Amino acid sequence: MATKKTTPVTPAPTRPLWQRLALRRLKFLGFVALVLAVVLGGSYLFAPQWLMSAEIKREAMSAHVDKHSVQVGDTTWVYYEGGEGPTLLMLHGFAASKEVWMKQMEQLSPHFHVIAPDLPGWGESTRVDGASYNIDAQVSRLQGFMEALHLPKLVLIGHSMGGAIAGTYAAEHPEHVAELVLIDSFGLKANENDFSRLAKSGTNPFVFDNREQFAKATAWAFAKPLDLPGRFQDVLIARNQKDRAFIDHTFNELREPSQYLSLQNRLDQLQMPVLGLWCHDDKIIDISALDSLRNGLKNASAISTSMLTGCNHMPNVEKPEETARIITGFALSH
Repeated sequence: MATKKTTPVTPAPTRPLWQRLALRRLKFLGFVALVLAVVLGGSYLFAPQWLMSAEIKREAMSAHVDKHSVQVGDTTWVYYEGGEGPTLLMLHGFAASKEVWMKQMEQLSPHFHVIAPDLPGWGESTRVDGASYNIDAQVSRLQGFMEALHLPKLVLIGHSMGGAIAGTYAAEHPEHVAELVLIDSFGLKANENDFSRLAKSGTNPFVFDNREQFAKATAWAFAKPLDLPGRFQDVLIARNQKDRAFIDHTFNELREPSQYLSLQNRLDQLQMPVLGLWCHDDKIIDISALDSLRNGLKNASAISTSMLTGCNHMPNVEKPEETARIITGFALSH
């Protein structure tokens, strides 16, 4: 009986173990990347505020600062704090928040103890319905904040509206202020410009209801258009609309002569070293305010002035390295 020959089956070549493990890992990473893309894409479309919060937390980690809060009377102050060394307290401007100092804190926290609060009424700090948030009211609240944190004599830094608050506070409480830094500060005499003419007419350039108006509003403060994703702009637009009554009320308070000249009227009371730092092309507070500051400081122990180019009203954001370098040199020289 004939036997049937069978052809031996050659086993399919198998990949080495390391290749199989690598392929499995690549597939897993691809799956994770796909999930992340879906989650992030969905968050950007439907919850962009989550992504904004995550980015702010990342920036705070890079700046080596932590978020804290303290209760002072009827106000909860929320603030960033970090670093060691001489204390720098930084006050933001109108319609802004503590986050505008993030790039400054990243530059300064390796050498200084930095504190950047949301001023009462703004950001995450308390807003009391019907209360005043003009310069004088904020100076009174600032004294409570200083006492609550038991802060040492410090370098007080103010930008725009925060500059008027800082300068007024320094005039009224010189025992707490070793040095004063005023950045494109409100509260000084300055040549009239398009912004001041709008303000005097009662028009508030800081309100917006859509992306086009947002672009026009931010163009007052920044030399270049903000590179901000559209859905992030939508979050800021919604926030501006929600806060509209407060923004308009405070804007109108600051249109009073006692407010827009609040710092000018107290310059001769300042005896500590003072630094005035301005962007040459500031569209909100004209550069002529720097001359008013310099000429009005008749009793200051030292006067320093610096002018930056390539920025508008926000050197702390637009020129963070240069601004931090100037602040550092001034703070360490007295």
